[in-house]
Amino acid sequence: MPDNSDPKVTAHRRVGRPPAGAKKGEKVKDYPQLSIRVPLEFKARLNALSAVTGLSQWRVIMKAINCFSDDLPKRDRALVEGLSERLMRAEQL
Repeated sequence: MPDNSDPKVTAHRRVGRPPAGAKKGEKVKDYPQLSIRVPLEFKARLNALSAVTGLSQWRVIMKAINCFSDDLPKRDRALVEGLSERLMRAEQL
């Protein structure tokens, strides 16, 4: 039986949690923060959705925004996409 204190035998694992961003390798801590005020029942619903689905709160909100956007008429979706692309480019300057 190998000795677990032998550094040659132990597996090389990274310490801490793996990156959990929306895209591979992205870190949530590098994302901009958003602070909003919502009625208590919506905060409770967000907490419940997160607990039941196992998704983080930011992922639940991201999915809700995408769902809302997908329900817009095609013309409005195109306007939202164009405006958001311009805003992201402006933020990178």
